[in-house]
Amino acid sequence: MSEKIYSKNLLNYDYSIARELFEDVLFPWEAFEKLAEYIAALGEKLPSDRYEKRGENVWVAKSARIFETAYLNGPLIVGENTEVRHCAFIRGCAIIGDNCVVGNSTEIKGSILFDNVQTPHYNYIGDSILGYKSHTGAGVITSNLKSDKSEVTVKVDGEKQTTGRKKFGAIIGDNTEVGCNSVLNPGTIVGRNTIIYPLSMVRGYVAENSIYKNCNEICTKVMRC
Repeated sequence: MSEKIYSKNLLNYDYSIARELFEDVLFPWEAFEKLAEYIAALGEKLPSDRYEKRGENVWVAKSARIFETAYLNGPLIVGENTEVRHCAFIRGCAIIGDNCVVGNSTEIKGSILFDNVQTPHYNYIGDSILGYKSHTGAGVITSNLKSDKSEVTVKVDGEKQTTGRKKFGAIIGDNTEVGCNSVLNPGTIVGRNTIIYPLSMVRGYVAENSIYKNCNEICTKVMRC
């Protein structure tokens, strides 16, 4: 399978409290298997002067802003200077990094948000990983279950890679923008520094440094000095 979808080629581990978890995996979705256990163990080690425990296996940075109407379920870590807004629904088994925004009515479960990630409006992030400084526009959905509930596979350059998972949403690389009301189908992987146009339906692998307009029109970004 192409090295394009190796974790190290999609995500900068230096920008996540889960860095040690990713150092032990080849493909990013492999991190899901140990995520709940990792959160529980890491949470107990977090410094008490910077984090507080808010219920069973829920740790929230003291500098984070959590709206009263937000729902937080463990295992969960919410990082420093992060904002969890009105009616956000974090169902558990999640790591929200530093300087993140989880917006109004956004639902997150079984996922990792690296530092400086924004999911600001009406998003569903399920069984997914969002890399450093990635951003999802209003209404973006990471679909994490196939209609026939069969195993999710990842398709790259015409070749399929098994994942061993029935629930797996998307991997969004560092510094990637996903336009409003786009749907990322199960097993979608988007490379670093890519732009997904609004109203897109994306599946498979989208190369780094791309502009995705539709499945038949994907162009390389022009890099300017």
